[in-house]
Amino acid sequence: MPTIVIRNAAIVDGSADRAADPIDVLLADGLVAEAGERVKAPAGAHIFDAKRRIVLPGLIDCHVHVVAAIGNLAANAELPNTLTALYAANTLRGMLSRGFTTVRDLGGADQALVDAVERGLIEGPRLVICGKALSPTGGHTDYRDRHDRRPVDYYPDQLGALGRICDGEADVRRAAREELKAGARFIKVMASGGVSSPTDPIDALAFSFPELQAAVQEAAHQHTYVAAHLYSDEAISRALEAGVRSIEHGNLITPATAKRVRKAGAVVVPTNITYAVLAREGAEHGIPAASLEKIDFVLSAGLTALETLREAGVTMGYGSDLLGGMHEHQAQEFELRGRVLPAHEVIRAATLDAARVLQLEGRVGIIAPGAFADVVVVDGDPLKDLSVLSDTTRIRTIIKGGRVVQDS
Repeated sequence: MPTIVIRNAAIVDGSADRAADPIDVLLADGLVAEAGERVKAPAGAHIFDAKRRIVLPGLIDCHVHVVAAIGNLAANAELPNTLTALYAANTLRGMLSRGFTTVRDLGGADQALVDAVERGLIEGPRLVICGKALSPTGGHTDYRDRHDRRPVDYYPDQLGALGRICDGEADVRRAAREELKAGARFIKVMASGGVSSPTDPIDALAFSFPELQAAVQEAAHQHTYVAAHLYSDEAISRALEAGVRSIEHGNLITPATAKRVRKAGAVVVPTNITYAVLAREGAEHGIPAASLEKIDFVLSAGLTALETLREAGVTMGYGSDLLGGMHEHQAQEFELRGRVLPAHEVIRAATLDAARVLQLEGRVGIIAPGAFADVVVVDGDPLKDLSVLSDTTRIRTIIKGGRVVQDS
């Protein structure tokens, strides 16, 4: 792994509304070793001059599904595991090419994919996984229609299944323990209805309160947390009371509940780009009509929720939640949020605040000694034009863990 010195690094990490004064950054052994003025370059170091460009920490997407090869998630769950893995490798490669050096998978990815990335067998961002999301019968990852009574015991063994079914407190505990044993870094529960599943209305509640508490307790035993798929304010409020820490989506949150989120120290990961793309392209990607009909209900509320959360001082992570061929729109969430939020706050959701969501503060989302050597160099200032981050032609250099994966 080469030693790298980046000269004249004007860093944008979302902590301010302007780029920091240029400094030098030394990357060694996969980490940021030094950052400051006039850093001495070790013998043989590769020198990058970032003059007239902007330097960011590697970007973080807090809500992805790397095994979602196709938009129809019921069909995705039936794909052969080998084919799903090859699709996932392609998806991961694309994410890294957009400057995302760390992603948190919210259902489906397994430890084998984590290992494949870490061993260099496939190119991609580092993966933080929950394994299979937990869902009750008829919940958000139960893809059977109303006439299908087949058991779904095979879901845990299907790489393309984003979740698994568990009912009752004991079954939830067993499923959570199995996912943690298999490498999950946190637990994901489907605690309300969703768009992609056929039999659960958006405003439906999922899991009993004791079931939610069981998942939270099992996560706490392993010193980690629960993330929950949530739309309605009622579902969000109930999940907070059960101890859920990471609220995914949260489109229909009210100001009062947003204040409770802030007081509880919980975080929210909005995912507005997925609804915008589903509304525009969902049908051509195989999204069932029943799912498309649900989109308007959450799409219009998404941007309002961003303003509500900001006013309450809630930490927000960047999330895309895209499926299949729609993954290419991953970075367009920046521009979408920029319609209602200041640019530096939008960027911070994919850097400093995203690190907090992942509980990796000081390790990712920042260019400082001890952090992973993840760096993105772009043409143009994203603080003035967020489209810089969604235009891959303007992403000049990508470094992940001290290794240059793109330089143009």
